[in-house]
Amino acid sequence: MLPDGYRSVGGSSFADLLASQAPEMMPGAAGAATGELAGVAHGTTIVAATFADGVVMAGDRRATMGNVIAQRDIQKVFPTDEYSCVGIAGTAGIAIEMTRLFQVELEHYEKIEGATLSTDGKANRLATLIRGNLGMAMQGLAVVPLFAAYDLDQQCGRIFAFDVTGNKNEERTFHSVGSGSTFARGSLKKLYAEGMDERSAVTAVIQALYDAADDDTATGGPDLTRRIFPLVSVITADGYRAWDEAQTAAVADAVIGGRMTRPDGPSAPLT
Repeated sequence: MLPDGYRSVGGSSFADLLASQAPEMMPGAAGAATGELAGVAHGTTIVAATFADGVVMAGDRRATMGNVIAQRDIQKVFPTDEYSCVGIAGTAGIAIEMTRLFQVELEHYEKIEGATLSTDGKANRLATLIRGNLGMAMQGLAVVPLFAAYDLDQQCGRIFAFDVTGNKNEERTFHSVGSGSTFARGSLKKLYAEGMDERSAVTAVIQALYDAADDDTATGGPDLTRRIFPLVSVITADGYRAWDEAQTAAVADAVIGGRMTRPDGPSAPLT
């Protein structure tokens, strides 16, 4: 027999159900209870850009713990449903827990309501999860994800950025979060072109991650020795698709080859 809380009529939010029935399983709850706030890994730079057929998101692979590299090949970009993905920046452990909860949240809504949540609805649900972590963020364990989706109604790629309070802003062209975001956005300002194709968009975001790694020690650049390259995901009308590692490596190698002669990267056209 299920407890009363599971049999009562409620909403379609799995996060609300989890908070009421098992609050200790919410992201960040274990750390808050035990006081384990030191020595945590942090993820860094995520970039996203729209292109003619959708949206691309990429993240570097480095996680840091203070001045130490905690992990060289961490995954920071995750699919959340068929037409959306999240890139994580901030406290890695809490961010990954939050992403998993968000994935279940979207699946739970679809099963309860019999329909897929709208793109704006997805962004609002993620904002609510981020707001729920505000107490931990005030203790230095912030999570600031970047959300990207293909909107089937508007027939275009969309990007949403958030702050630690859950406030969301839609970015129409490109955006970046994480410690190297300032450098990545500066790079994309000169490389982004409206209506670019998929490969051009992927090349632009990898160039932006290279520029971020060039100036931010917490952002990892392409590792040629270990063959570790950024994770790239693309979302179009056909759905979410992770770029093949060999494809990404080929673009990264071309970017690095260009930097051998132009260390600061390609110049933007003046006309």
